Amino acid sequence: MVPGCARACQLPFETMGAVQPRLLWPFRLQKTAGRLVRGTALLWGSLLQLGMEHQGSQKRLLGGAAEVQMCQAILPSHANHLGELSAGQLLKWIDTTACLAAEKHAGVSCVTASVDDIQFEETARVGQIINIKAKVIRAFKTSMEISIKVIVQDTFTRTQKLVSVAFSTFVTKPVGGEKVQLKPVTLLTEQDQVEHDMASERRKVRLQHEDTFQSLMRESSKFADAICDQEDSTVSTGDTWVQSIELVLPPHANHHGNTFGGQIMAWMETVANISASRLCCSHPILKSVDMFKFRGPSTVGDRLVFNAIVNNTFQEWVEVGVRVEAYNCEEWSKGQGRHINSAFLIYYAVDDNEERIVFPRVKPISKDDVRRYRGAIARKRIRLGRKYVVSHKEDIPLHVHWDENNQVYLSHSNVDALKALAAKSGWEVTSAGGKVKMHTLEERDVLSVWVEKQVERSANLAFDLLSDFTKRPQWDPHFLTCEVIDWVSDNDTIYYITCPKVSNSKPIDLVVLVSRRKPAKDSNTYVVAVKSVTLASIPPSPQYNRSEITCAGFLIRAVDSNSCTVSYLNQISSSILPYFAGNIGGWSRTIEEAAASCIQFIEEATIDRFIKK
Repeated sequence: MVPGCARACQLPFETMGAVQPRLLWPFRLQKTAGRLVRGTALLWGSLLQLGMEHQGSQKRLLGGAAEVQMCQAILPSHANHLGELSAGQLLKWIDTTACLAAEKHAGVSCVTASVDDIQFEETARVGQIINIKAKVIRAFKTSMEISIKVIVQDTFTRTQKLVSVAFSTFVTKPVGGEKVQLKPVTLLTEQDQVEHDMASERRKVRLQHEDTFQSLMRESSKFADAICDQEDSTVSTGDTWVQSIELVLPPHANHHGNTFGGQIMAWMETVANISASRLCCSHPILKSVDMFKFRGPSTVGDRLVFNAIVNNTFQEWVEVGVRVEAYNCEEWSKGQGRHINSAFLIYYAVDDNEERIVFPRVKPISKDDVRRYRGAIARKRIRLGRKYVVSHKEDIPLHVHWDENNQVYLSHSNVDALKALAAKSGWEVTSAGGKVKMHTLEERDVLSVWVEKQVERSANLAFDLLSDFTKRPQWDPHFLTCEVIDWVSDNDTIYYITCPKVSNSKPIDLVVLVSRRKPAKDSNTYVVAVKSVTLASIPPSPQYNRSEITCAGFLIRAVDSNSCTVSYLNQISSSILPYFAGNIGGWSRTIEEAAASCIQFIEEATIDRFIKK
């Protein structure tokens, strides 16, 4: 029997407020107590197992990076109306765990500066166990990056799933105002070195974020992203505006005396969720958070005003912006607040059949609405580009083995996959300038790129030049070498390709099948499809990271006898993404430069010159 049950049984029946017969009450209480004991034992068993695993990991990492683990049993008080762990509660736990890891490394008090791209992969429910691991990845002068990994464990099956991955930046807050020079993180393993290098890349993205954003805002005004003036189904952004106020009380403060950052994030998520719900008439689900930014502190007694509004919708998801202003008593009476926090939260929603809901388009009315509308488009580009430097996910190898007995099927599937990729709906223009236009397509966790070029040469000449990959290094700086491994047929060739390294990683190499097709009678489109294959004669080399191309290639459409449109498509794998990330995110233009070089290469070529080469 749980503690206190015996004493409860001895209380007078009338004081319990029960209506059932007196003799049945002790029996039901014992039955309930038994369930509580069994449930508690299971919860503690799971927590003990996680604790033992963490203790072992601490021994292995002794002397390495500062690491902290938090285990929590999800109770009804932590959940929403659906019995799922609320995003606000999880944000509180994440911020607490990350802060403790930062202070373990620094040896002084630390505060949250920002939280990068929190991605939510799974939901957790009441009765399950949440395990949060926070680790100092890299220390700079007075700031440090913390990686956070959240795992949910089922109490009964002990199965584990990844809930979230995030990166926080913390700064020191020493007593007396003297700056603390942080000690470097000790690197013990090769993985530590990889994480250490990636932290530097993420820091570069943060530092140049504002410049990149402003550049994309200027660029977005050059091409029309129709603001739905003629659509009847649009919703005014003003209809999604939500305002809420909170009084900061002592329980909301952290151990520094300031308002707990996790609590502010939880309040922000609440108003953002309400704002998103006004578009979908359903319960929105938080997919990701685009960089919580802490601009200044607030303290006990402050009034915090939260303003949330939908900035833009992108088919199956919506971006909500939240702004937080703090007021002390004097500022409150004068109406002069301090802007202390801002964030952009991404939501999706599902219907009764668990199918994703398509959000209606929003219509910006005021100048601020238009600014936020275009800002959401720019942030989407940055967010897509940051996927590599933030998550650095690894793909599951395709292992498409080249088989001469099955070469016809492999060739046709290569071409069909490229055509299917081009035919998909949802492509959105992300940049346009001169003869080059770039589109992106985001499908759950898969990102694809489409670069469209206008060329003043015949489609047949462009096809002959682009289908010969040995000429690719002449115009594409992403290709160092490209040699023929096997002339399979007139339409199919296997190549071995090497590419330059990105940052501090090894250069990559690929083995690809290139399948070419001239137009059918009822078409004017030439096809050059590319897909990775594996050959026993070309094993991976320790000098390179073997990469894979899922689906890529060129579609060349004749405009007239002397001009054509060349489209390059690529369904990006994680190993290829570093070459695209900066271009998608807006802080690099190497893809546009390669496209311009491709145009020049084709337009300067002549048939005689091509034959001689």
